[in-house]
Amino acid sequence: MPYGVFFNKKYFHLLFTTYIAPDTSFTYNIIEKRTELMSIAQTLRALMPSVPDRDPMQCAPLTLAYLGDTLFDLYVRTWLVYVSDATAHNLHMRAISFVCAKAQAEALRRIEDMLTEEERAVFRRGRNAHMGTVPKNASIADYRAATGFEALLGFLYLKGDDARIGVLMQRAFQDAFAPLPADRKE
Repeated sequence: MPYGVFFNKKYFHLLFTTYIAPDTSFTYNIIEKRTELMSIAQTLRALMPSVPDRDPMQCAPLTLAYLGDTLFDLYVRTWLVYVSDATAHNLHMRAISFVCAKAQAEALRRIEDMLTEEERAVFRRGRNAHMGTVPKNASIADYRAATGFEALLGFLYLKGDDARIGVLMQRAFQDAFAPLPADRKE
């Protein structure tokens, strides 16, 4: 019998279905926890009980950036789906303009004064990490700032601080995340 764990936050909707017998403690714990305010990372963690916990500060900065890149992309794409009736191709083209290094560097500049010392340290670790590639379509400064921004998002995600991510994202894109003009369906 399927049991769904639906986690709904302001910017993310996550649906997991497990096919575990209803009398197991694992399923019971997940179903009970859905009434609590769990972060997305905590929800995923509850579905993977055999994976050991990991301190986000012990993760490599480029690993945090890898995760933060995905989180940022999901955030942008989710917003686009909510505010636009564009075709999938047009949604993708719009997403590209938000997830490029230049746009992420600009977003970081908008939130820099809001960062705590711990968040600044994570950002600097990501920005200063040795990258094996040279950016093709961005300046090195923007590319490094974007990597630091992604590392910060990955850190906050693993830490389970979705509320802080929401606050930072709202400030980072307060002008950009306005309703889009009506799209023409093709």
